[in-house]
Amino acid sequence: MARLSLPTTARLSSSLRVDPANNTVIKTLNRLSRPSLLSLVLDWLDERNLSLCPPILRRPDAPDDEDEDDFYPPAESLPELRELYEAMQARKGGRREVVDRILEGDWRYGLSLYQLAMADLQYLYDHPGSLKWTAYRIQQLKTPDDEDDAERPEKADKESLTVPRFHPSTFLQNLQAEVLPDVKAHYNFDRPKGMPLLLLRIFIVDSPYNTDLAVSTRNRGRPGASTAATSFDASRTIYIAFPDASPHIFISKSAAAGAAGEAKSLRALVVEGVPKALSRPRERYSLKATNLTTKNLGAMLAVKGAGRTNAAGGGWSMYAGTGVDDMKTDSPLQTLLPTPPLSDASSADEDKADNNGGNKRKRLLVDPAEAEDERQAKRARVAAQARFGGSAKIDDGKGIERLDVLIEDPFPADIANLSAVEDESDEEGRRDSGLDDAAALLRRKSKGRRSTLDLSISRDEENDEDDGGGGRRRRDEEERRTWAPQVRMSFHGSHVFAGVRQLVEAGIVDGGRMPGWMTGEEGVTIGAVRHGRIRGFKGSGV
Repeated sequence: MARLSLPTTARLSSSLRVDPANNTVIKTLNRLSRPSLLSLVLDWLDERNLSLCPPILRRPDAPDDEDEDDFYPPAESLPELRELYEAMQARKGGRREVVDRILEGDWRYGLSLYQLAMADLQYLYDHPGSLKWTAYRIQQLKTPDDEDDAERPEKADKESLTVPRFHPSTFLQNLQAEVLPDVKAHYNFDRPKGMPLLLLRIFIVDSPYNTDLAVSTRNRGRPGASTAATSFDASRTIYIAFPDASPHIFISKSAAAGAAGEAKSLRALVVEGVPKALSRPRERYSLKATNLTTKNLGAMLAVKGAGRTNAAGGGWSMYAGTGVDDMKTDSPLQTLLPTPPLSDASSADEDKADNNGGNKRKRLLVDPAEAEDERQAKRARVAAQARFGGSAKIDDGKGIERLDVLIEDPFPADIANLSAVEDESDEEGRRDSGLDDAAALLRRKSKGRRSTLDLSISRDEENDEDDGGGGRRRRDEEERRTWAPQVRMSFHGSHVFAGVRQLVEAGIVDGGRMPGWMTGEEGVTIGAVRHGRIRGFKGSGV
């Protein structure tokens, strides 16, 4: 430990050790399975990580009877220690054996922050659905032309296609400048296997020091000080994913029930600091929420990544095919002759029917009800293929767990039959409109905490006001002329859009009249529907 510790704005070093008796260290290791723990320890013992994960080894000049009472005597060399853990991999056993060996034996003096970061990342890779991710779009702000423009609020440049350059060390240096001086952060970059993104783990500690005082569980004998351990709550760890060649970033939100006020404020601080860290002189950026939240990183990459599927969801996915199998799809962008949907399956069924003999053919012709059912089933499968294309498969690994939608379409009415009634009640309606609006506003305010859907809609309305407010005024005028009930729809499941596709294939949902937002083509999980489209959707996911 350093003899003198002064408050500083520097970040925490990866070599700082945390006491193995800390509850968070024990909890972090105990939530990993035995195979994951042994694989993690072997990664610690790799030559590239030894400088940050050094184990305890027996001193060459140590006497023979020094470790007689030690239940886990230190190994004499690194190869011997690796062989010990490889032997534990080969035999069966419990997780407790490995945890005790780590905390009471080879790393009895503590685990470094780098080791804790690797353990957290290992748990994230073992349980991909443990975190909820929200997608944000990086958009450039307009450069003010004069002093008057500089005093006004900054506006986004929607015509700009500029993507900021990302350099990890420069980004961390700029992000550290946005962190409050009374807290310290530890940063760790990692690249998941099989995913085109860079993952940043940010670990926040309430301490003004960047020495081991920030992570110590004792007060080093200072009189009058409490003996409370440093808090390492899981809600104070945030992940940021940077997809390759994409104008979006993904920020994690803790899925734990207890992560409330403090975690939200920390997340808001990160959302404000990331665009400032990406900005440069005369090239400022901001983050815009995209109303896409899910626990599946694969689904996020498919919708907001750098591939061709980020603006081609649902039935439009046939235009985004790049593989050999996609050459058979009915896409005008392909140079090969298209294959009609389900033609291969239909021909195979016909050949099988011919081989079964004429008796079966006669039975099918005799029973018109079964023949009609087969035609209806085939028609439903063709409709599902046309509306969903190659997306929304139950085993594609791109499942969305929840979809929340507010229907804002006006209620259908017979204008011809109601014209006389409207003329008579027009004056009375104008008198009562003020009272009805006030009552509706009071009911909305008395519902308590606002839902995520309400917050999303209010944020979209604020964006409309910033853009001039013309669209909102037209909607208000339309709402005064018509009546629209408040209908909220929420879909839950392991793969919502795959479930809707199965309903279409089963003939339960009419694939021809189904709105496009039920196919996932608009790339959002929260939105308001007006005239059959998600409000604000421009056809490109922007």
